[in-house]
Amino acid sequence: MSLFTPLTLPNGSVIANRIAKAAMEENLASAQHTPSERLFRLYQAWADGGAGLIISGNVMVDRTAMTGPGGVVLEDDTALDSFKRWAAIGQSGGAQFWLQINHPGRQMPASLGQPTFAPSAVALDLGKLSHYFAPPQQMTSAKIQDVIRRFVNTAKLAEQAGFSGVQVHAAHGYLLSQFLSPLTNKRTDEWGGSLQNRARLLVEIVKGIRAQVNPRFAVAVKLNSADFQRGGFSTEDAHEVVLLLNKLKVDLIELSGGSYEAPAMQGTARDGRTLAREAYFLEFAARLGKVATMPVMVTGGIKRLAVAQQVMAGGVDMVGIATALAIAPDLPLKWQQGNAIVPQLAAITWRNKPLASLANMALVKYQLGKLSADKKPKPDVSPLWALLKQQLADKCRTRRYRSWLEKH
Repeated sequence: MSLFTPLTLPNGSVIANRIAKAAMEENLASAQHTPSERLFRLYQAWADGGAGLIISGNVMVDRTAMTGPGGVVLEDDTALDSFKRWAAIGQSGGAQFWLQINHPGRQMPASLGQPTFAPSAVALDLGKLSHYFAPPQQMTSAKIQDVIRRFVNTAKLAEQAGFSGVQVHAAHGYLLSQFLSPLTNKRTDEWGGSLQNRARLLVEIVKGIRAQVNPRFAVAVKLNSADFQRGGFSTEDAHEVVLLLNKLKVDLIELSGGSYEAPAMQGTARDGRTLAREAYFLEFAARLGKVATMPVMVTGGIKRLAVAQQVMAGGVDMVGIATALAIAPDLPLKWQQGNAIVPQLAAITWRNKPLASLANMALVKYQLGKLSADKKPKPDVSPLWALLKQQLADKCRTRRYRSWLEKH
C-alpha cells in the first residue's frame, strides 16, 4: 500500500490518496467572520496541490467563543453562499473537504472581551503569559447542552453548504479536550469523574451529529493520543476513548497531542524534552490503531517522504501534514512525481517555551498569509519578525471582532 492508494471510509465514500492537509489556524476570515477571498485563494492552492483530504482550520460553533481573532464562524445560514463557494473550491481538485468544528473553552484570548467557560474553573498556566487568558467559569448543565446543540447545528450547516464532512476537534486543549482531562475537569456530576463521564460530551456531540446528517457525510474526530502533562489525559485514556468511539459511526480518527500548556503538537512536551523529530505521535497511533475500528490518521511534524512512507508502513491509514503544506502546498503532487522535497521552517531555540510556541504558530501563519495573497511562502523569515507581525495583526483583528460583536 502506498501514499497514493485510495482509502474507502466506513460511510462508503472514497479519499483519493492517503495524504491529508491537516488543520492549521489561519485567522483570515472576513470582517463578518465568514470565508474570505484570502481563504478562497489559500484553499485553491491546497486543492490544486494533490492532497486527498483537506481539513479546514478552526470553524467556530459560537461567535462568542473564539480560538482567536479573525476566525471563521458558522452558526446560522445567513452567509451560507460564501461557505458553499469555499466547499466548492476545496473539492475542485478531487479532494474531500471537511470543516474542523471547534469551541476553545478556556483557551480563548482575554483580549476578545468575552466570558470564558470550561468544564471547571481551572485557569491556564502559561507562566508570565497566563494573563493573556481569562480564568474560566465552570459550565452549567444548560451551557453544556447548548454546546452540544451548537456542534450539531454547525455540522448540519456544513452539510448544507456542500462540504464532504466535519472533524470534531477534541484535542490540543480546547473545550472537548478539557472535558477529557482530569487536570481541567474537576466536576462531580455526570460530565466529570470517571473517563466515561469525561468523554460524555464528545460522545453526545458525535451521536447528535451522526443522527442529523446523511450517512455519506463524513464525521471524524481529532483526539489527543496524550496531553503530555503529569496526571492529565494519558495514552491509556485515549485507548478507552477510541473504544467508545468504535461504538459510534465515526469515519476517521486523527491522533495528535498536547495543548497550549504543553505544545506537543509542535514537538515539545511539558517538561521541555523534544519528541521524535518527525511523526511525533506515530508510536501512539500505531498502538491505538490496533484497537480502532475506523481508519486512523496521524499528524505532527511530518515533512519528509520517507517519514510519510514509514507512517504508512506502521499501519496508519492517513498521513496528516500541516506546516510542510503551508510552505509547499503542492507537496503531494511533488512527491507523486518523485520529487522528495523537504519543506521546513527556521528552527526556534528560545528558552521560553510558551513564547517559542507562539512564535512557531506565527511562522506558520506568516506562510499562510503569503499563500492567501498569491505570494510565495518565505520559510526563512525571522521568528521574531513573524511573531511581531502576528501580534500587530491580531490587535487589529481583535478590535474588528469586538466591533462586529457589538453590532450583533
